[in-house]
Formats: sequence, structure tokens, C-alpha cells
Amino acid sequence: MNILTNRIEYSVGDASHQAYLAYDDEITEARPGVIIVHEWWGLNDYPVRRAHMLAELGYVALALDMFGGGRTADNPDQAGALMNGVLGDMDTGTAALRAGHELLLQQPGVDPARTAAIGYCFGGAMVLHMARIGMPLAAVASFHGALGSFHPPQPGEVRARVLVCHGAADSMVSMDDLDAFKTEMDAAGADYEVLLLDGAKHGFSNPEASVNAEKYGLDLAYDEAADRQSWSAMTDLFGRVF
Repeated sequence: MNILTNRIEYSVGDASHQAYLAYDDEITEARPGVIIVHEWWGLNDYPVRRAHMLAELGYVALALDMFGGGRTADNPDQAGALMNGVLGDMDTGTAALRAGHELLLQQPGVDPARTAAIGYCFGGAMVLHMARIGMPLAAVASFHGALGSFHPPQPGEVRARVLVCHGAADSMVSMDDLDAFKTEMDAAGADYEVLLLDGAKHGFSNPEASVNAEKYGLDLAYDEAADRQSWSAMTDLFGRVF
């Protein structure tokens, strides 16, 4: 195994964005490509680490920059402003997701017929949006992601297999939100599954969640068991669709 990495500058409209690429250079055949969409903190070390983990599984991994310029946040106020800048202009946000997928398809070794996307918190909402608008993905996986819809899909519009990994103790994304998501997916005839993780709070997959909870007074917590279980569910899903 020889994991190579690269920062790639790409454009969304007139704005410059910076993605992070990771792949095993020793694999010669075409392989699936997987997009990672970051939390509200931006493209920091956490999605980069996930990109390496996906590369070690044999995928070409591309972590997107949804905020432009590689910007990251140092505190919740900055993070909220960056995130709301995207959520308040989802036409541009959608364009950024489509540009990221096109960039993935351009990478050497990516099989264009086998792509997926995973996302965390804000990024979970983004990959679910990709599924809702019918982007050509085999699967999407949301980890403690927001579940509200910017585009209620029509029957048959969701082409991807959908996995939602949700903490049962998440105070930021409620069980009512989860029920509304299920109703929406059922109406669309989507192929989806929900992994409900007992006792897990928002941010359960990120070891920095507990640090940020203490530092900023947020109801977050890392949960090692939920992290392992949700990652295993994702790898199982990829094994089925790829």
C-alpha cells in the first residue's frame, strides 16, 4: 500500500475551492471513488483523516471544500457563519456538490460508474441533498447529519442507496426530524436504511467532539462504539453497491 495525497484547486463559479485527494498508488485497476463532505468546521484534519481511511480501503477519496478557499472555522460562531452561507444559497451549494463530483470523476483510477459520498453533520445534510436531487451515486452515508430537506424528491428521483447513522441521544437533530426524513424517503420510494445508535450524541464519530463540547458548551460527544458501528455499516453498504 502506498497512499498518495494531493491538494487540488477547483472552481465553483468564480470562487476557488481546495479539495483533498487520497488514493493507493499501488492499485492499478479502476476503483470506486468516494466524496467526503466536512462538518461545519470546514475541510480540517478530520475529513482528511477519513479520506486516508477510505484510501486504505482501496477507494479514491476526495474531501470537498464547501466553503471555498480552504476556509476552516476556529469557533462555533465562525463555523455557523460559514455553514449558513451555504445553506442560505443552496443553488451555489448544489453547484459546489456537482463540481466536486465532476472533479472526482476526473481523477485517475476512478470508475465513473461506481461513486459514493459520505458526510458528517453539515456534510451529512449535503450528501443527503446529493441523493435527493438524483445525482448519479451508488450510495450516500450520513453520519450525525442534519436531515431537513432542501428538495423533497419525487418518486424514483433518489438513485443512491442511502444510509443514515443517527445518535439516539442527539439533541441537535431530533427523533421528529428522523421520522420526517423516513416519511420523505418512503414517499420517494427510496432505498434507505437508518442505523440508530443507542446513547450516541451529535458528533459521535469525531474524537474532537468531546473536546469541543467542553470548550464551547455544546451538546456533543465522541462515542467510540458508535464510531466503529457506523463506519462498519458504511463499509458493508459499499460492499453491496460496489
